[in-house]
This record gives sequence, structure tokens and C-alpha cells, in this order.
Amino acid sequence: MKIALFNENRVGVVDGSNVIDITELTAWNNEEPQASLVKLMGEFETLRPKIEAGLSSCPVYPVSDVALRAPVPNPSKIVAAPINYILHKQEMNTALTVDGLGFFLKSPSSIIGPDQTVLLPFRDRRVDHEAEIAFVVGKEAKDVKAEDASEYIFGYLALMDITVRGKEDRPWRKSFDTFTPIGPWIVTGDEVENPNQLQMNLWVNDEIRQSANTSDLIYDCYKFFEAASSVMTLLPGDIITTGTPEGVAPITKGDTVRIHIERIGEFSVQVDYKPGI
Repeated sequence: MKIALFNENRVGVVDGSNVIDITELTAWNNEEPQASLVKLMGEFETLRPKIEAGLSSCPVYPVSDVALRAPVPNPSKIVAAPINYILHKQEMNTALTVDGLGFFLKSPSSIIGPDQTVLLPFRDRRVDHEAEIAFVVGKEAKDVKAEDASEYIFGYLALMDITVRGKEDRPWRKSFDTFTPIGPWIVTGDEVENPNQLQMNLWVNDEIRQSANTSDLIYDCYKFFEAASSVMTLLPGDIITTGTPEGVAPITKGDTVRIHIERIGEFSVQVDYKPGI
């Protein structure tokens, strides 16, 4: 099932080119979308038959006619993997990968949704795109082994990890407002099947910049879940993002950045300067 937030934080199920509004069917609270998402995930196995049975009576809109929102609007944390593809290690000219670096945190306030705008905070610093597959924690998790991780993952989404290049620590360079575009919706694990064998592409305007398969991950989705949960308790609604492949490159004012991940979908964002700089 593809679960989208749209318009004024309504919730819907995406079916082909349409979104079916299930807001009333699930007693969703538009004013508290993150809490509503956590509640929906916690009750999903019970609610799913009700949702599926009620879809035919719910309002339907073309996806092209709605404004998609960030499908996870305000997680307690974003846990991110550094240097998790060998070819990215080579292009960044670094000795360490995820197994030696661990992970870092991004600010949840950096999240934006599809068709929104990445705001560059500097005119004289390089800012890069990074394409990543991410997932949403479905239930509280601590010390979860990789072989059990799929039971704790509610669904998957595409994520861009926008990054200022420089000597500052990663959380500083990656946590500016608008630096974590996510979307286009959450795809539940049963539809994704194997998240570690998916093709991922990113374009800037019409130029393809990144093209890789998640089978090339050093720590795959499940292994990285194990690594993160061995350190901290992961809460329902947290986002875990797995790192970028080779091909990172600068973005600038006027660019359109588009990401597509097999079985998940695609979305775009625009790029501009932060007002006043």
C-alpha cells in the first residue's frame, strides 16, 4: 500500500495515478499528522482490511491535482549512514566507511516534501545532492538483529540528503532547513519486497547524475537498522536513511532535482537561494 499525505495534511492511498482520500475512514487528525501517522502504523494490521473495504466509497483525486506533502512530517530523529557505497568512498577519497564511522543524525526540521524548494544557505559554498533509499520505523526497536529488522520497518520512501561541503561535522552540513526532501509517499514493506535490490536514479534537470542499485550497499537496510538500534532506541515514525552512491555533484539556483527508486516512485524539488543572502 502507498500511503501519502496531501493538501492540508490529509491522508490517502495511492492507486495508480489517483490518490484515494482515507482521512475520514481512519479518523486521521489533520492538525497532528505525525501523531496520526504513528497511530496509523501501530494499528495498521487491524485497520488495513477496513481501509481496503472502504476505498470504493472514499473521495478520489488525480495525484497531479493534489499537493503532496512530506509523508513523515516530524520524526523524532533522522538516522543517516555515512559512506555506505564503495564507489562513493572512492569519490570522496576517504579511508573509512559506515562500518567504522557509525551513523550521524539530521535535524527533523530539515524535512520538505515533493515539489518544494531546497534553499541554499550560501552563495560561495558547494552544495551537493545525494540520492538515498530511506525507511520508516513502524514500532519501537532496540537491539534488533538484521534478520528481524523487516518486522520493525513499516515502509520505504525516497530521500535526498542535501549537503554543504566543508570541514564542519555532518549534522551541521546536512541539517539546514529544506535539506531533507522526502517522498513521494510511504510504500509498505510488502509492496517493496526486497529493499536491497532496487534501482535508484537521480537527475539534475535532464542530466542523470546518480544511478546505482541498493544491492551495492555496504550495510544494507536491515544491517543498518541493526547498527542503529544497537546504540539507540528507534521510535515509531523515525526515519532511517542508508547513504548515497557515487555521482554526488553540485546543485545551484534554478535547478530541478528528481529522484526515482524502483517500486517506490519519484518526486522532484526545485533549488533556490535562501532569501536575503
